[in-house]
Amino acid sequence: MTSIPTDPDTTVATLPNGVRVVAIRMAHSLTASVSVFVRTGSAHESAALNGISHFVEHMVFKGTSERDAHRINLDAERLGADVNAHTDKDHTAFHLYGLNRHAPLFVRMLAELVRHATFPEVELERERQVLLHEHTEDEDDPMATAYRLFDHACYGLHPLAQPVIGSRRNIERFRRTDLVGWVQRHYTGANVIVAAAGGIDPAALAREVEAAFGSMPRGAPNWLPPPPWTGGIRSRRITGSSQTHAVLGFPIRNLVDDDPAGEVAATLFGEGMSSPLMAQLRERSGLVYYAACSADVRDQCAEFVVEASFAPDKLERVLREVAGLLAAHAGSIDPVDLERARNQIAVRRLRALERPAQRLEEAALDLFALQRVRSSTERVERVAAVTAEQVRATFERMLASPVSLAIAGRVGRGVTDRALESLARLRTSVLA
Repeated sequence: MTSIPTDPDTTVATLPNGVRVVAIRMAHSLTASVSVFVRTGSAHESAALNGISHFVEHMVFKGTSERDAHRINLDAERLGADVNAHTDKDHTAFHLYGLNRHAPLFVRMLAELVRHATFPEVELERERQVLLHEHTEDEDDPMATAYRLFDHACYGLHPLAQPVIGSRRNIERFRRTDLVGWVQRHYTGANVIVAAAGGIDPAALAREVEAAFGSMPRGAPNWLPPPPWTGGIRSRRITGSSQTHAVLGFPIRNLVDDDPAGEVAATLFGEGMSSPLMAQLRERSGLVYYAACSADVRDQCAEFVVEASFAPDKLERVLREVAGLLAAHAGSIDPVDLERARNQIAVRRLRALERPAQRLEEAALDLFALQRVRSSTERVERVAAVTAEQVRATFERMLASPVSLAIAGRVGRGVTDRALESLARLRTSVLA
């Protein structure tokens, strides 16, 4: 087992089969979080298998070689532990949260789920109905619909544009053999990180992980090349919706680039009531009842994203205002806004130190992308060093790329043409 130093409270080790172990010692914590991260998500799926990572995530809790679904939940809850899981575009994760003394047991319990799930047929048919209901709810949600459309506007037919939940057709037809085959191909040592945070013993944790995961086959890393940025406009009318929801964005540098200027730009532009986005669209103009800006950064790609919800007749004006603000920031950056953004990120980073689940996820994503875990000091110092010129240049680079825009909810006729006209003014103002 090899070890890599990072934060004083964080140790990283690698088993001979490629499984990595992250231990974050939080000496004053009375509880522990233990998670298993697997580098498989919707971005790794073909169109015919879209949604299978999410299906597997649900089904591992439905039975193992040792326990049935009821016993899996009961054994955790008897310890007072919370059990959870999630699937994203680039990873799947399984979590247990409870008392410090149970952390070694949590490793064994998660290993049983990840390595020895049996995917019983009767449970598969029950869970299929749950997933179909979840799919219907997702389709009925205007903002969720806008984000699905936005992904397609960004990346076209690339797998990264696929929804995590998959298609209804795939959910209806997946069989046990599909799930078993997916796990055999992707749940391998090179794609697994076992991480724990809390009042834990790192050495004891490493021994537990080696015992539980050391015989896992190594496999090959699920690495994906950066997808090409497509850009474009997508829209969908949702019957019964009284509001319009828009998601607009541009490419920024990804996690592998390790450049925080995109995050600073997004925070500066639209985080908080005093940000330019909220000050202009809500406080001065009263155009929206909700707006926000974020940087969605993954190892393969990253997007600067603006989202807003408003009355349907405000669409063109909202787009013009956003376009004007973006163009203004490609010209100059207000030093007060830069100070605000850097401090907001610093506080967010420091608060994350108190949240074990967030620290584990950030550590795992760092390892997948950078092969190391960035220290909290490094993260804060890198953000503090971002200059106004770097942020301005980030806006300028973004606006030189094709915009991606998705509109959902109450969408009238000709909305795409009107949106194109509004956004054309943005490009003209930037290139002038």
